[in-house]
Amino acid sequence: MAQSKKTVLVVDDDNAHRIMLRTLLSGWGYTVTEADDGDTAIDMVHDQPFDLILMDIRMVRTSGIEALSDIRDFNPSIPIILMTAYSSVETAVQGLKKGAYDYLTKPLDFDELRLAMTRAMDHQHLRVENRLLRESLGIQFDRSQIIGRSTVMDRLLETVAQVAQSDATVLITGESGTGKELIAGAIHLNSPRKESPFIRINCGAITETLLESELFGHEKGAFTGAERRKEGKFRQADGGSLFLDEVSEMSNAMQVKLLRVLQEREIIRVGGEEVIPVNVRVIAATNKNLFEEVQAGRFREDLFYRLNVVLLNVPPLKERREDIPLLAQQFLSLFSDKNMKQFKGFTPQAMDRLLKYDWPGNIRELMNVIERAVVLSRTSYINEHDLSLAGTGEDPSENPLKGNMLLAEVEKATILKTLEAAGGNKSETARRLGITRRTLHAKLRKYGMM
Repeated sequence: MAQSKKTVLVVDDDNAHRIMLRTLLSGWGYTVTEADDGDTAIDMVHDQPFDLILMDIRMVRTSGIEALSDIRDFNPSIPIILMTAYSSVETAVQGLKKGAYDYLTKPLDFDELRLAMTRAMDHQHLRVENRLLRESLGIQFDRSQIIGRSTVMDRLLETVAQVAQSDATVLITGESGTGKELIAGAIHLNSPRKESPFIRINCGAITETLLESELFGHEKGAFTGAERRKEGKFRQADGGSLFLDEVSEMSNAMQVKLLRVLQEREIIRVGGEEVIPVNVRVIAATNKNLFEEVQAGRFREDLFYRLNVVLLNVPPLKERREDIPLLAQQFLSLFSDKNMKQFKGFTPQAMDRLLKYDWPGNIRELMNVIERAVVLSRTSYINEHDLSLAGTGEDPSENPLKGNMLLAEVEKATILKTLEAAGGNKSETARRLGITRRTLHAKLRKYGMM
């Protein structure tokens, strides 16, 4: 239940809509103040504090986007939720980039409104607490490449900020594609070891024999092909951090050897006898439930407890849907630059589809979907037909570009299809693909088509 002292500023030039919201929010226990335009709202924010602003985008004198910028400049701590017609969702997404907490489409869903308001105020309260805690600890936390404004991510990153200052071993769990390596990187980047190396290795991508050599190094002649001494990842990471991704894929024999290193803080190269001390912080990650792996006898219990000093769980994307518009826009910018194309954003239908999809492949799947959409789209906005989402009832046989093809194959097939439709005219093909003739020529050479 909302606290009676929370004050909400409702900004809307529709008098009837303001009255409806005042009645609704007052019934929820909020103190409601009203403004009939963005310029009035700006003046009111300068005169008194508000816990939250609920603001329409389209208004006669000053739009919600303009008012948002001025209010954020004056007091960025006030969470702002934008209200918009469904046809203007792309404008609302721009508002998110300018600092709005969320946006809702009209007519408002009251349950959705109440949830968004509660989250926004909780989010702001948590930010204040986090700032005070960081100030008290002297922590200046760098998020690096981590994108997110959801409450669950804020809580995770606050824990990361605290953990980073220690030297404790960390176990990061979460589904594939959730960004566990980014969290590991943030721990290192914000730690006293940040000036030393951050070394990564995927334990599931290397055979047992090679993994031992990769981790601990080997002496010359230790095995066939070992023509010279090689230093392993532990030595390369000395003084810094070593990220062991998919640690659950290690064999039992390798688990024993890793346990010894964690206990003794020393290694022996393959084929050698010299005991070498190492000063390394270990950060491990897995997409499996290690406790269940221990129960099933597939993972050593003693190693589990050595790794599980601090446990961090990265939430799946479906549990942080508030972050989808930000992530989608970031990937759109990234792949637009990479493919030398320009997009204005997503259509409302496309964004709605992204928000409603469950993302079993998490952020990695979202990134791949956006990259494919950038390659295939021929318009200035990504629309819902550009999005190839698994398990949504689409029949890949009806469109060969939406089957299990590699992205390069999709791009090549798209170019060939467009070139054929344009009668072999390269200028027209480039125009239809939304790329320059020079870029088209480069891609034709890349795929051996000229």
